[in-house]
Amino acid sequence: FLRLLEDARVIAFEQWFGQDRSLLKEGVLVARHEIEYLAPLDFRHAPIRVGMWVTNISGASFDLAYELRDPEDVGATVYARAETTLVAYDFAAVSPRRLRPDERAVLKALAGDPVPFRGRARTS
Repeated sequence: FLRLLEDARVIAFEQWFGQDRSLLKEGVLVARHEIEYLAPLDFRHAPIRVGMWVTNISGASFDLAYELRDPEDVGATVYARAETTLVAYDFAAVSPRRLRPDERAVLKALAGDPVPFRGRARTS
């Protein structure tokens, strides 16, 4: 599942931030993963749909949410929900860096609801 999330994230970042200036090329680290497994996903060659949205943005980090399901079966089985905390990082300075305004704007455009993890207290 982590590999599916990583592959989807790499593709999305190039689409969202552009291939010439992808957040991946400039520096980003994974700080945290949380995955809730909801249904078995047997090995197969058929594609899986990974929906992604941003749930939180702070000075140097953001949380990216995921929902994995069959591409043609939008209302049915959800195999997993997940969330990753990512930190913008300057590899030359060997330290986190603040998100730039253009990066923040892209992320804000992708903002959505918190991941509906089971058993987690809701705050409204």
